[in-house]
Amino acid sequence: MNKPVKNQILILILNSLMRIIGNIVKILSYPFHAIFPKARFTLPEFSPAKRRTERQTQIKGTIWQTNYSNKVTLPVYCNYLINRLFALSYEYRYVSTEQRAEYIRTNADERTYNAYSKLTDGAAQADFWRIFTLYHEGGVYMDIDAHLVWCLSDIISPQDTEVVITRRDKYTNFFLASAKGNAFLKDTLDIIIDNIEQQRVEGGVFVLTGPSTLNTALEGKKVNARRDKLTCVQGTFTNEYFQYMDKKRGKWTHAKNEDLLK
Repeated sequence: MNKPVKNQILILILNSLMRIIGNIVKILSYPFHAIFPKARFTLPEFSPAKRRTERQTQIKGTIWQTNYSNKVTLPVYCNYLINRLFALSYEYRYVSTEQRAEYIRTNADERTYNAYSKLTDGAAQADFWRIFTLYHEGGVYMDIDAHLVWCLSDIISPQDTEVVITRRDKYTNFFLASAKGNAFLKDTLDIIIDNIEQQRVEGGVFVLTGPSTLNTALEGKKVNARRDKLTCVQGTFTNEYFQYMDKKRGKWTHAKNEDLLK
């Protein structure tokens, strides 16, 4: 049995173990937050790399995350801790809603910023911001409920200029890793901006700014892709209840299409 196959088996076993642990965390978190309804844990705006490395990679060693608040429930914080454990040689940056807007205002041209400013939904804004930030700086983006299933330094090789993941044979954007200035990110951003300007809201967030734009940009292109279950997965430690405990019906699936743009 060759090494890649062995690694895949180990990853799948670890993934299954984490699902068991994640379910235990969720079960215990219901009584915990019932007893301590105001208990919240703080995600740091910046956390330096915990382990020094001389390894040089084309993809910047920064993990980017955003959310409506960095004051989170126990399951979301456990999710964060798993990511820090699997990415000890990476720095971590949390960006707030206000910081997202300011970052794009400072670094984007007028057309790009105007398009972003028309978005009203937090998830759509996060879709836009992740693509813009990775294109402008590079690094690794993960949704707040997504976690790595293996060491990030093993997932991203020094020569990689991008790592994208697939689910059911489609690209998804809850995990994206890319070098600065990657062409497919620019293509995705252009599609998002055009969708906003043309008010293409019929398909909701998924089509306006979400995975649909990434799939369109990557159509016919060859990129470094991995299966989600061998790279990064969602919902193991948290769910909609715990993620949006302080913002009821805040998930993008509840947003009405006609309310997505100003």
